[in-house]
Formats: sequence, structure tokens, C-alpha cells
Amino acid sequence: MILDLAKPVALLLCILSLYAVFHAAFLTPGIDLDQKLYTSLIRLAIAASICIVSGLIFLESDRESGRGATHDPSIFKTLPIQLFCSALTGMVILFIVSWYLETHVIFYRDINP
Repeated sequence: MILDLAKPVALLLCILSLYAVFHAAFLTPGIDLDQKLYTSLIRLAIAASICIVSGLIFLESDRESGRGATHDPSIFKTLPIQLFCSALTGMVILFIVSWYLETHVIFYRDINP
């Protein structure tokens, strides 16, 4: 009963922590790349721990309800861990693309040499 109520709260905390990582990586204005990377990695570590705890809640809820008895239970098959892995993959790709565009592409056409 309590685990069924904890699942939405844990999932919401997982989503909010991933949003905090996204905000630190892309939406914080006026900081250099090193500071942005440092802040993002700290928030990523916090988000990973929140998602692992959320995954354990989902896994324990599946075991308690009997849904995990037919197959091998794995924390990597839970929704918070899958959400974390897919969001992390997307953010890493976007971060690399944004770093490349920031350092190698000039968007201003009116720069006089």
C-alpha cells in the first residue's frame, strides 16, 4: 500500500532532478564551460542517486505485487532507471553539440574582420 503511494512521488522526484541537470547544463546564463560542467556533474550525481532509489522502490513494489515472479527482476528494467538512461544519453548528445557549436561556429554575420 505504501509502496504504491511512493511510486508516483519517487517518479516525480526523478523527473525534477533530471530537470535540474538539464537546467544546469543548458539554461544557466553567463558561466563558462568548466563551471557549467562542474555544476552539471554534481547535479547528475544527485539525480543518479534519486533515480536509483526510485528504481529500488519500483522493483520492491513489483516484487510485493507478484509481477516480478515470472521473470528475472532487474533494476535496469524499472521506469526511473530507463528514464534516467534515456535522458542522460540525450543530454550528453545535446551538450556535445552545443559545445561544438559554441566553440567552432560563429552565428553572427555582421562581424567585420
